[in-house]
Amino acid sequence: MKKEGKLNFNLINLLLVMLIIYLLFVTSNYWAPFVGKLINVLIPFFLAFVFAYILDPFVKFFERKGVRKKIAVFVVLLIIFLVLGGILVITVPMIYDQLLLFAKSIVQFVQDISTKFDLNLGDFQFKLTDTLNEIIKDVGKYISTGTIDILGKSVNVLSNAFIISVVGIYFLFDMDKIRAKVKAFLKTKSHRTYSFVKKLDHEMTQYFHGLALLMLVTLIEYSVLFRLVNHPNWMILGVLMAILTIIPYFGGIITNAIAIITASVTSVPVLIGTILVIMIFSGIDGYIISPKIYGKTNNLSPVGIIFAVGAGGALFGVMGIVVAVPLYVTLHCIYKYYQDDIKDKIETMMEKEPN
Repeated sequence: MKKEGKLNFNLINLLLVMLIIYLLFVTSNYWAPFVGKLINVLIPFFLAFVFAYILDPFVKFFERKGVRKKIAVFVVLLIIFLVLGGILVITVPMIYDQLLLFAKSIVQFVQDISTKFDLNLGDFQFKLTDTLNEIIKDVGKYISTGTIDILGKSVNVLSNAFIISVVGIYFLFDMDKIRAKVKAFLKTKSHRTYSFVKKLDHEMTQYFHGLALLMLVTLIEYSVLFRLVNHPNWMILGVLMAILTIIPYFGGIITNAIAIITASVTSVPVLIGTILVIMIFSGIDGYIISPKIYGKTNNLSPVGIIFAVGAGGALFGVMGIVVAVPLYVTLHCIYKYYQDDIKDKIETMMEKEPN
């Protein structure tokens, strides 16, 4: 015979969690500013670790070839510096010139739409023009001084980059020690947890390496293709396409829309060529290049990725969009690894429920 009045500890735990969340919400005015400042301080160090984490396998590659650790780190950093430096020296002046043409094309497109459909877009046109002029001004200021004004606060991009680079190099030299300490700590706690972290490490490494390679391939591919069809903004579109690769599906759609809009005010042949490039190579990228680069390790659901990007953007803005896919990779890995435990737990809870 069942005992009446038995405490349901699962329900009590759930209520306690909800109470904690509620208290955090109502007291957010007191702790949120401090947490925000702490996050701003920690972000460069987090990015430095990501920087080292991504480059560590390349260092390991040279070490396996018999190169000493210090020399391997130097070689990898030198290659990164030469590649990125060469890209910046070649592309930044071209991007600035094309940004001027891009702004004119967008304004011209809005004017054409307004005239063709007899729409009164006067206020919108003025705001759009002012916004584009401000962006161009900020880009020009960044090129000349290395600083950008964001929301009225002057942020020295070069100093942040310096901090990330220096701390990242220290992390890179000590990555073996960091991995060894994490490995030892996890093994003392749980061998299964250690196995999970090892699998997650493999999944994240696969994702970041695939993303970096895909960005490079996309930059070269679309810069060349848009140049071949004589698109006036071929370089800036290639850079946009590469950067927005971090936003699956949506990034390509945004860049393609911009490419078509700017081509429509240039000439009919350029517009036709741009549409053909988008139609043909979007399919090639989606079904051949991207799967080839990423492989099947991060076999993620497209619906899940779209939901993650949408939720991340709605909750945390641009930063949420950037971290949405890595976070989804982490959650997906957690579920795949512990799915049997999760199912057993759910079945146990259901069995304990009174009929």
